[in-house]
Amino acid sequence: MNNDFHDQNDRFRKKEYKKSPGTNFSDSVNRSLVGEPGELFRGGCAVRVFTLVVIVIGFLLLSKCGS
Repeated sequence: MNNDFHDQNDRFRKKEYKKSPGTNFSDSVNRSLVGEPGELFRGGCAVRVFTLVVIVIGFLLLSKCGS
């Protein structure tokens, strides 16, 4: 069932890329600069907890600096 969803999503994405090739280039550039957000949370429990702590501390620092 989950694999079916990914297949449909891939087919839709390929169709969109054929309609406008600029979208494919844009997505590639964005992913090369930013990365895949899902990759931050892949891994074991320790990696997920560490990533979450870093993100929360980052938000707290940014909110204190903005005030």
